[in-house]
Amino acid sequence: MPGQNHETELEAAERRIASLRPCGAAKLAGMERSFRNLLEAVGEDLERQGLLKTPCRAARSFEFLTNGYRQSLETVVNDAIFDSDASEIVLVKDIELYSMCEHHLLPFVGKAHVAYIPNGKVVGLSKVARIVDMFARRLQIQENLTIQIADALMKTLHPSGVAVVIEAKHLCMMMRGVEKQNSVMKTSCLLGSFKEDARTRSEFLALLA
Repeated sequence: MPGQNHETELEAAERRIASLRPCGAAKLAGMERSFRNLLEAVGEDLERQGLLKTPCRAARSFEFLTNGYRQSLETVVNDAIFDSDASEIVLVKDIELYSMCEHHLLPFVGKAHVAYIPNGKVVGLSKVARIVDMFARRLQIQENLTIQIADALMKTLHPSGVAVVIEAKHLCMMMRGVEKQNSVMKTSCLLGSFKEDARTRSEFLALLA
């Protein structure tokens, strides 16, 4: 029925809006209980001095580390898009990123290199880093993170091309499992002219060197 479909659309819109709000007290309290249960499950004494406030601190830390869920591309960019005659590669290198592996809830840490070729518009410099942070502060795998950043810039600026390279170390591979301390994962996403034009791609790779 039309009315039922309309209600479903409204509910979906409300869920999207709610997802952008900061964690409320109830959600923080729930996370605090979860950390308390986790500490008890590993055999810790929650009454010892060093752990008295740990569940609360851990909950607030986890809220911060996942605050990308409560941000949107529109609010991050915040209309910081400007007319420009620039038509060559714009590259922001070595953007530090910290994210959490969605498989083990362990961090991966590294840097992103983000480039685009303007097509009449440029974005404020800090916004590139903020876009990286927004997607990094969600439970992730590096492959998807790379694509999300590239797609966001393409959607925001409609440039001639976008290129994103991420290199990171994953604690889920260093602290557990195969325990390889020096392994580095590199991923890339090339869109538009970076993918279609070999000379543009070569120029980008030379700038990374």
